[in-house]
Amino acid sequence: MESKQKLEKRLHELEQKIRETKQRLPAHSVKPPVMMDLLDLEDEYDSVMKQLKALT
Repeated sequence: MESKQKLEKRLHELEQKIRETKQRLPAHSVKPPVMMDLLDLEDEYDSVMKQLKALT
């Protein structure tokens, strides 16, 4: 299991990547690869959150 500090750092990185990916999403005609990236990032974010909660 990773340290709390590393998990928090990864969480921050994921938040940034999620924001950037959402900015790349067009208002219409969402591109499947961009949507897949976003879903993958959100899944990893959820996983890191669960790991952090397990440490507390």
